[in-house]
Amino acid sequence: MVTLPHPVHDAETSSGGEDLGTLPDWDLSDLYTGADAPELARDLEWLESECACFAADYEGRLADLDAAGLLACIRRDEAISRVAGRIMSFAGLRYYQQTTDSGRAKFLSDCQEKITRFTTPLVFFSLELNRLDEDALKAMYADNSELARYAPVLRRIRAMKPYQLSDELEKFLHDLGVVGDAWERLFDETIAGLIFTVEGEEMGIEATLTLLTDHDRTNREAAARELARVLGENLRTFARVHNTTAKEKEVIDRWRGMPTAQTGRHLGNDVEPEVVEALREAVVAAYPQLSHRYYELKRKWLGLDRMQVWDRNAPLPLAEPRTIPWDEARETVTAAYDGFDPRMAELAEPFFDKGWIDAGVKPGKAPGAFAHPTVTDAHPYVMLNYLGKPRDVMTLAHELGHGVHQRLAAEQGELLASTPLTLAETASVFGEMLTFRRMLDGAKTDAERKVLLAGKVEDMINTVVRQIAFYDFECKLHAARREGELTPDDINALWMSVQAESLGPAFDFMDGYETFWAYIPHFVHSPFYVYAYAFGDGLVNALYAVYEENPDGFEEKYFDMLKAGGSKHHKDLLAPFGLDASDPAFWNKGLSMIEGMIDELEAMEG
Repeated sequence: MVTLPHPVHDAETSSGGEDLGTLPDWDLSDLYTGADAPELARDLEWLESECACFAADYEGRLADLDAAGLLACIRRDEAISRVAGRIMSFAGLRYYQQTTDSGRAKFLSDCQEKITRFTTPLVFFSLELNRLDEDALKAMYADNSELARYAPVLRRIRAMKPYQLSDELEKFLHDLGVVGDAWERLFDETIAGLIFTVEGEEMGIEATLTLLTDHDRTNREAAARELARVLGENLRTFARVHNTTAKEKEVIDRWRGMPTAQTGRHLGNDVEPEVVEALREAVVAAYPQLSHRYYELKRKWLGLDRMQVWDRNAPLPLAEPRTIPWDEARETVTAAYDGFDPRMAELAEPFFDKGWIDAGVKPGKAPGAFAHPTVTDAHPYVMLNYLGKPRDVMTLAHELGHGVHQRLAAEQGELLASTPLTLAETASVFGEMLTFRRMLDGAKTDAERKVLLAGKVEDMINTVVRQIAFYDFECKLHAARREGELTPDDINALWMSVQAESLGPAFDFMDGYETFWAYIPHFVHSPFYVYAYAFGDGLVNALYAVYEENPDGFEEKYFDMLKAGGSKHHKDLLAPFGLDASDPAFWNKGLSMIEGMIDELEAMEG
């Protein structure tokens, strides 16, 4: 049952600028002082021994344990998860700092292989848990409140019971996992190693994506065409990665008897398929009121007959180009957090002062941004690629929200702290909203307010509309792969089938845009992850509406929700706020907030 922490990757993150001040780097010594640290060797040795002892003590015996015995067993498993998680967090973070370094890649791979080998004897644990009698388990919960704390963990494990294979096959799949990991690393290393040349300057993918938000339309077009050129040259590799990982998933899903390619993600997210479908249907139905309507407004603001793809994230003409130094970004976000509740700012402070953030863009560093929870007896780490764009301030607010959430949930312990992806975006998107509202309240002119509102609407469209379009692309990709191998052109066609529908009639699509699926890491690392962004944004918009309507006592309920980590189902977490994600009106409540901002922007035109 060993659970390893994983970073919460964030989509559509890009940045650009200079004169930023001193940017912080990670200090990973809170995990281990180095790859050759004696503590790391000690932990690996302990892990190998403890996994073997655990299997010797419990395999074939779970059904005979009483409540106290099962509790002791689960706590031993939790300790194994904590040590394995610390090792893999260190190896992974060290690798993300420089993905092109072969020594770091080897170290990560070696750690993965060792931990996979050590933990293979533990595969029996979840299989035997799933064979326990439900009534007997409930009786043990009633007898032992400490065991009852772990009921949500066991419930999520037992949700996999209908799709469980034989013990031998489960061990085989466990061992085979390192092969899938290798394809993910091939993707990461290929992306990190790409070189783009724009106006004679060589740059990585982060800086190139950043140019898509440049004030100069010529630079935006040049960046878009260079992205298309380089992605096109590497498209066979990306198509091979997607074909292989999708086929691997199809084989495993087929053997498990999962009804859809999405089933595993829904189970992992502890969310019902009908709730996800209600979200998807609400967003797709709202495309005309949201993205189509907004981009038509933007087309007029930019003075264009037709929008091109490189205009999608263009700044407004009246937006003043500026680079935001790191210290100003820190002050903006922490003041917004403090304005909501001083405890939020206090929880965020160590990230800046203790080496918990790696902010600068560096050769070989992983693109994008994420917050990694590591393990509950350490602390989270945040990765950014900060280059001073206004959107980068929002990315900082977002990732710090994850970090605060992860710190608060850590008190639940290793097995209960981890939050399903659908709820993992709650604090991050809420942190963005707090920062946005503070900046909006501080706007001194109508023009400044308009720029801020437009920026927020675009972020929400990227988070809701774009991610549901990504989800539809993945659904089509995995369905098509079940019928056979996909050529690069096949995947390109699937990508384009969702783009015009989601972005709307204001756009033309340049030759080469059909390849832009290739750089999205979520499709490779975490199939169907993307709907969690839309889920989180809709959830936070509904939460924020409750906060504005009735702020009294909201902070305590909000902190209780974050502290719960993964110990409660989304229905139980949202009930104190009078919200229910299974109600279609819930999603419309969140989408109406975006629509209201577009209403205000349209009114400004009058």
